[in-house]
Amino acid sequence: MERARRRPRDGNCQKHLSTDPFFVEKLRDVVGLYLNPPDKAVVLCVDEKSQIQALERTQPMLPMGLGYIEGGTHDYQRHGTTTLFAALNVLDGEIIAQCKPRHRHQEFLAFLRYIEGNVPDQLDIHLAVDNYATHKHPKVRAWLARRPRWYIHFTPTYASWLNQVERFFALITQRAIRRASFESTTDLITKSTALSAPTMQIHVPSFGLLPRIPSSRNSPDFVDEFLGQNTRRGRPFDRDRDLL
Repeated sequence: MERARRRPRDGNCQKHLSTDPFFVEKLRDVVGLYLNPPDKAVVLCVDEKSQIQALERTQPMLPMGLGYIEGGTHDYQRHGTTTLFAALNVLDGEIIAQCKPRHRHQEFLAFLRYIEGNVPDQLDIHLAVDNYATHKHPKVRAWLARRPRWYIHFTPTYASWLNQVERFFALITQRAIRRASFESTTDLITKSTALSAPTMQIHVPSFGLLPRIPSSRNSPDFVDEFLGQNTRRGRPFDRDRDLL
């Protein structure tokens, strides 16, 4: 269980242990959502990549060649920032994305409305999100409470790596942001969101595009093999009380 509490990408993990008292229950909730999603529902991993800088290099990048690596200037000109909001469909890897100038609950609510307009009315919507304060803002809670087809699932604290949309953010950083040069924030938005076109699919190695498991989410401990144990400690877990 201690191994599960650590960020798998970190070599020195001791300082990144999750202190969430409901780590096991939240892990079951999120991983169970991935492995055995509800019928007539779409499961979306939602998060934001904030403060992406539009940096213009003073000289063009020098391409990699035989005997030398890719080169670039150390100086640049800043042209502003943007925040990328993204929702990854766990079933097929498709991305719903928008860029916003700021990162507040107002922008998050606007993105939720955008998601609602892109999901058929007959489907429930299950969101996997981290514990950022914007996601728990009273106005966000009130908006969700008025929409019975929306369900929200929080990852444990210090465990946002469970959110599969992080794989998309890593991909977009590697392919579109890290070594690029942008003349404006518009240029940055155009180049970065090109990766989130409707035909784009992200394969997430951690859980992949898995087939459905023929058991219900309430069946005996179907996530326990992942957790490496089948015991629950502490007081009973209430998702409405302990997650919201």
